[in-house]
Parts: sequence; structure tokens; C-alpha cells
Amino acid sequence: MSDQHEHWQRTYSAHPGMYGERPSAAAVYAAEVFRETGAVDVLELGAGHGRDAIYLARQGFRVTASDFSAIGLAQLRERADAAGLGDGIRTVEHDVRQPIPLPYRSVDAVYAHMLLCMNLSTQEIRDLVGEIRRVLKPGGAFVYTVRTTEDAHYGTGKALGDDIYEHGGFAVHFFSPDLVDILATGWELRERHSFEEGELPRRLWRVTQMLPRH
Repeated sequence: MSDQHEHWQRTYSAHPGMYGERPSAAAVYAAEVFRETGAVDVLELGAGHGRDAIYLARQGFRVTASDFSAIGLAQLRERADAAGLGDGIRTVEHDVRQPIPLPYRSVDAVYAHMLLCMNLSTQEIRDLVGEIRRVLKPGGAFVYTVRTTEDAHYGTGKALGDDIYEHGGFAVHFFSPDLVDILATGWELRERHSFEEGELPRRLWRVTQMLPRH
């Protein structure tokens, strides 16, 4: 994972704001779900340079934006301050292999676009979802997106084991339907929606699961 950290640091340095300023379709969807559940405090994992965190803040949510790239977070903070959203976004440098630095039941919703399918083992992903469960309030929503085993890059490039393949320096853990179901154990799985994004195109799932109220 350390080589992935350095790779992302270099990438953000070389390509500031690399994903543009418009929010992802997943963030627009997540905002609707979070609004329906009455969420106020939202945690975004893997916020990068902040296109989705800034969108969520503009929608009126209080956002904690976490990422392991200090460079990406600095770009996020600069954009948030320039947009007058500094008070609505808190940034946290955090490696998701470590416990989330937030208290028990402290957020109303959690959002992660393409974060769970980074260079994380299945056990690390399960541990992370356990941490998300810990910090999420009962009845809260968790919306995440991941690349799937139907993706054109699955099974190609440098095999790292555990359904992880590296292309162009980026390591991706491709999700099977079984893995989605495993991560939803103890949750209410509302949706596993297939969609495509970017070149190839990449094939992804958008997963919505709710923490039971009791």
C-alpha cells in the first residue's frame, strides 16, 4: 500500500484537480439518499481532491473528507475555502487500513466512491466496513462504488492476488457479487446497481446499504 500512497501523491502533484470540478453521478445519487434519511454529518472516505466532498457540502451536509494523500486534501481545502465552504468541510489524512479516527456512532451517512476497490485485501475491506458500522448511527446509509469482476481490466495486468490487478501503476481490487453480499451481512442491502464510467468503459457497482435502527 505504501507504493500506492506514493503513486497517488505523485499523481495529484502532476495533475491537480485531475477528476475535474463536477461531482460524480454517484455523489449526486448519494446526496439524494442521505437527504431522504435526514443525514446531516457525512463522512467521505477516499475524498481525493474533493469534487464530491465539495458537492455534498454545497447540498448542505457537514462533511468530513478523508484521504491518505495530503496533497489531494490540500487541493480539496484550497477549493473549499475559495468556494466559501471551509466551515462545512473538515479534512482528515487517514489510511483506511487503520481505525477511522471518529467516535462511535458519530456520523449520519458514509460515502466512498472507488475507495473500497483500491489495493486492499478482502480482510482489510471487511475490517473497514466494520469500522464504518462503528462510526455510523443506527438507520444511517452507506453508499459506495467499486469496479466489478465484469470489468475489462479484470484478470489482466499485473496480478497481485485476491482479485487485485495493477494497471498503469494503479492497483484495483475487483468485486464479485459474493463480496458485495459478504459486506452487507448485518445490514439492509437496498441496492446493487450496475453502471459504467469513463473509458473502456469501467464497469462498476453502486451499492446502497442501511444500518438497522436496532
